[in-house]
Amino acid sequence: MSYKIDSLLIHGGIDGDKTTGAVNVPVYQTSTYKQYGLGENTGWEYSRTGNPTRAALEKLIADLEEGEYGLAFASGLAAINTVLSLFKSGDKLVVSDNIYGGTFRILDNVFKNFGITYKIVDTSDIKAVEDAIDETVKAVYIESPANPLLTVTDIRAVSEVAHKHWKLVIVDNTFLTPYLQRPLSLGADIVIHSGTKYLGGHSDTISGLVALKDKEIADRLYYLQNAIGGVLAPWDSFLNIRGIKTLGVRMDRHVSNAGKVAEWLANSGYVSKVYYPGLESDPGYEIQKKQADGAGAMISFVLNPEYDYKKFFKSLKLITLAESLGGVESLVCHPASMTHAAIPAEIRREVGIVDELIRLSVGIEDVDDLIDDLDQAIFNSRI
Repeated sequence: MSYKIDSLLIHGGIDGDKTTGAVNVPVYQTSTYKQYGLGENTGWEYSRTGNPTRAALEKLIADLEEGEYGLAFASGLAAINTVLSLFKSGDKLVVSDNIYGGTFRILDNVFKNFGITYKIVDTSDIKAVEDAIDETVKAVYIESPANPLLTVTDIRAVSEVAHKHWKLVIVDNTFLTPYLQRPLSLGADIVIHSGTKYLGGHSDTISGLVALKDKEIADRLYYLQNAIGGVLAPWDSFLNIRGIKTLGVRMDRHVSNAGKVAEWLANSGYVSKVYYPGLESDPGYEIQKKQADGAGAMISFVLNPEYDYKKFFKSLKLITLAESLGGVESLVCHPASMTHAAIPAEIRREVGIVDELIRLSVGIEDVDDLIDDLDQAIFNSRI
């Protein structure tokens, strides 16, 4: 029987424990498993290779992303590292021109050492994507909406272009989650999540998740997951499953709050630019409506010159200055010196990650309180 997304969040994957009747998947806190003879076991051998709690989460993310296979890792970057390990020296990736700084860092400072290179492209420009593809390119790696400028890429169009040239499409779906967007159904080959963010939802666990449909690629990733070893622990797997159960109700509130905050910012007179694909003025608005069930809850904005962004951060009372995003609490950060500091300054400026850019992860607090906090903090940051 097939279920809609709100039911899958609670009953997808492995629903409960068939042995005891427990409604929650138990935390199998074990490193190894008894074997009854050489080659005789219950299907479990060693928890790096497989753990029942982690397997339940892996099945759940596959179900939610409308895929067939799922993998869980110790962090989002561990997931990205394993996916990038599919490639070999001489391979090249086409990469969105504003992506998470950690993704850029691992490409530029780690995989480049192994002869795996990248080309930065505005992936919202489909012609630019196609023009960047040559025989050395093996995949197109995108975020949509992208971090931190919320650029929207037409996932279906990029997938059609990439597949015409027999290239993979990898999508980081962290900002929207499968509740709002399912890239595999739009043609992507591999979906990556930082489960630390909206899927966990409570800023209390770090994880990475991958979902896909193709068995051959999945088998290679399972091999790499075991060989590299950056797997998710049982307790963190349990926390992710628990967080996902409330994803729908949380995201509804996140998105509702974000829409109101974005509208307020756009009309406040405090900012020169608001990046949010839920605004009709945003260049990605129509594509976002077409490929997703909402605009998400990430907003970036640029303060007008008469306001000091450093004073702004110090003036906040309710909203927290911190790395990360996607928790129930509202978090704000300074991409140029925090999440995207690994990107060279000239590249940051070229794509629009200026010093005055502020990224806001809108939480589920009362929206009037959030707006009041932004209002007083900006007002008190006047130079």
